[in-house]
Amino acid sequence: MTWLILGAVTVGAALGYWVIPRDLVGYLDTLTTAALCVLLLGVGIDLGQQKEVWRRLWKMGWRVILVPLMVALGSIIGSVVVGLAMGMPVNESSAVGAGFGWYSLSGVMLAQIYSVELGALALITNVVRELMAFLLIPFIAKYIGKLSAVAPGGATTMDTTLPLISRSTDTDTAVVAFINGSILSAMVPLLVPLLIKL
Repeated sequence: MTWLILGAVTVGAALGYWVIPRDLVGYLDTLTTAALCVLLLGVGIDLGQQKEVWRRLWKMGWRVILVPLMVALGSIIGSVVVGLAMGMPVNESSAVGAGFGWYSLSGVMLAQIYSVELGALALITNVVRELMAFLLIPFIAKYIGKLSAVAPGGATTMDTTLPLISRSTDTDTAVVAFINGSILSAMVPLLVPLLIKL
């Protein structure tokens, strides 16, 4: 699956560079959104049929929330450590890390409320996080643990990386991943403005 994803990105980049006319690029957003919706519909149907999984998660209760809280904490601490090594202020590096992979929101927010440069950095950082998640999730699921495979995707585990997590792990983990992504996505618009004002 990892090689398939890498191959698709490489072919897409080549097509975009040499083949696809620039005026058709505007339609790609609609096409990718439609494809993602179909993909998520399939994952949703599969999750909906796993009634026993939902019952087990209900029994886990509040402990399910620990996953997104630990992913959020790890993301922010990691970005602060790297930011300090690069000479960035804590408020800037923590706000970039609080994007949790949701590049389309965090980059725009930081560009509007702080600076275009930091918004661009947030966009690049979170795009790279999502691409790395696609590469790392199968490896982490196989060699480290199924639940650990949820962390790299951050907020994207409720949409773009959910099918890969579902395929690389099991239904229980896919449900946890969906909850993880939903909670992290809700935290992005709250944490990014809060952290940048520190």
